[in-house]
This record gives sequence, structure tokens and C-alpha cells, in this order.
Amino acid sequence: MKVILLSDVKKVGKKGEVVDVADGYGRNFLIAKGFAVEESSKSKAILDQQKEDKKQHEKDLEKQAIELKDKLAKLVVEFKVKAGEGGKVFGSVSSKQIIEGLKKQHNIALDKRKLVDVHNVASLGTTLVKVDLYKNKVIGEINVHLSEK
Repeated sequence: MKVILLSDVKKVGKKGEVVDVADGYGRNFLIAKGFAVEESSKSKAILDQQKEDKKQHEKDLEKQAIELKDKLAKLVVEFKVKAGEGGKVFGSVSSKQIIEGLKKQHNIALDKRKLVDVHNVASLGTTLVKVDLYKNKVIGEINVHLSEK
């Protein structure tokens, strides 16, 4: 019996796959529990439509990430920090502070786990911080500027 999986099933297959299973297992477990539907021309057409919708959604997400990358390139996140003689900064600005500053100053919300090569910014001036905006395909840069109080 051929079925289309509606969710991942351990040792059977992933969501959206067409798999061949025993008749009893397919009818009495997979279909009864809602893990699969029997393959037919109608269900196959629905699956193809869902795959097409998912591809379009992924393209839209990538497009939005590219737009955000362009927007981030024009922005600067400002921080006023205490500094000693010779421009030595007391402490540093963490990734959490960078994300919070971006949210407060420019109303752009990002996840701090998206920052690439995370390190605390501990020098006066402008530093570029890389951020992964879409599955390692779109990498943006945030300009972080530290100035003395």
C-alpha cells in the first residue's frame, strides 16, 4: 500500500514522502492515527501543491532577508561607553546588548543566536558584526559604533 506521510514517522519516512508500507500498518496505524493518507491522484495533486507553496514561501523569506540586509547596511547602532585614557573601554558591548540596541534604536527585532562569529565589541569606533538572516545564504552586517561618554 502506498501512502503519503503527513508527518515524520520514525523508521518509515519524512513528511511529504510517498512510501510503500504493509496494508495493515498503513490502514490500522498510519491512516487511523492521522500520520498518513492513502496515495491517490487527488492526494498526489494536493502534495504537489503544498510543495510548490513551500518553495514559494522559501523564496519570499529569502527576498525579505535580502531587503533586511540592505536596510541593515545603512544603519548604525550607537552605544555610549565609559573609556579610560588611550581609548580603553571599560567592559564591552555583548551580542545581547547589540540586539537590544537594534530593537530600541531602529525597531528591528533579530535573534541574538543569528549573530555570526559572536564576540563582544570592546573598542571605540565602528565595528561590523555579521548576522545570518537566512539559512547561511544571506549574511548581513550591523554597524556598531562605540563612543566615549
